Amino acid sequence: MRHQKHKYNVGSSPSHRISLMKNLSISLIEHGKIKSTQAKCKALRPFIEKLVTLAKVDSIANRRLAYSKLNSDEAVKKLFTEIGPKFKATPGGYTRIVKVADGRVGDNAKMGYIGFV
Repeated sequence: MRHQKHKYNVGSSPSHRISLMKNLSISLIEHGKIKSTQAKCKALRPFIEKLVTLAKVDSIANRRLAYSKLNSDEAVKKLFTEIGPKFKATPGGYTRIVKVADGRVGDNAKMGYIGFV
C-alpha cells in the first residue's frame, strides 16, 4: 500500500530534492529562521523536525545519523548543543511557518518564513 508516501515535488529529481533539503536545513539551523517559498517550507518541516527529535538525546549514534543527513560538522554541533536541549520537554512541533502576504518579485510565488518556535 502507498500510505504516507507523499513527497513535495520541489525539485526536478529525488537527488536534487535531497540536496535542497540538506542545504535548507543547514541554513535554518545556522540562522534560526529563513525565507523561502511556501512549498519548500512545507517540505522542509518534516525533515528538520526529525533531526530535532534526534538531537534531543545526545549520543554518538544520533550525532552520526544527523551527520549522515546534513554532512556539516558545524550544523550538527549547533543542533545538538543549542537546539536539541531547548526542545527537551517538547513532544513535537518545533517549527513554525509564517506566510508572507506579498509574492516574490519575479514570478509572484507564495513566500513564507520557517523558523524554530
